[in-house]
Amino acid sequence: MMKKILQRWCTDHEIPLMGVADATRWRGEVPEEYHPDSIYPGCRSVIVIGLPIHLPSLESSPSIQYAEMYRTVNSLLDQYTYRIAERLNQAGFPSVSIPRDGYGGIEALIKNPVAFFSHRHAAYLAGLGTFGLNNMVLTPAYGPRVRFGSVLTTAVIEPDPIREDELCTRCMECVTACPVRAVSSEGYPEGKTNKQACAKYSASLSRKGISPCGICIKVCPIGSDRILYGREDTGIYRKEGGDPALQRAWEHIRRHGAL
Repeated sequence: MMKKILQRWCTDHEIPLMGVADATRWRGEVPEEYHPDSIYPGCRSVIVIGLPIHLPSLESSPSIQYAEMYRTVNSLLDQYTYRIAERLNQAGFPSVSIPRDGYGGIEALIKNPVAFFSHRHAAYLAGLGTFGLNNMVLTPAYGPRVRFGSVLTTAVIEPDPIREDELCTRCMECVTACPVRAVSSEGYPEGKTNKQACAKYSASLSRKGISPCGICIKVCPIGSDRILYGREDTGIYRKEGGDPALQRAWEHIRRHGAL
């Protein structure tokens, strides 16, 4: 019953993705201090919501257009997860939302490139997607072009099954497109993304006001959003042999807004 109420609320608020994970699923996945019931003792379930990054905003990345979209989606996730937690609190189930970005800016990530809670792992354990080579969670509808937010709750809610299929095709687009070669071709969890290299590049973009990078998620061919926008061919992002009209549009955007 509670799960249906939450699903209906998400539908009414244009939140396309929602999943639930039992708090015990983190065991064996990440160190104990990152478990939801370590962060919030008494947690029984984790509710995860996902909002898409609209592909045309992302395609000009790194740019002010994508940077603003990124901030907007993060803000919405913080607001929605707060409201879900408060709804549960008022129903008598102590709950707390986790901030979308649990770190004090990109410089903090250079010092320690790990947040205190992983929304990506929460999304995976809530059945919303599977990990790709770029260590991002890929979803059927949007590929890796989704931002996730989480609510830790004492309520026992029916969990969703973890996906058993493999969405990543190992096409290597994210590996070859990464400007700092931070993506491993071995995949998660064997291959580790070079978080330091990624963070340092993001810091350089932040100084220009156009962070984050976003390249590894825009070139990923997974996601039905590509069909919606007519972007099935990821070759359009290559400087050689790409779409001239789109390239001109993206270059126009990149010429504006950066410091």
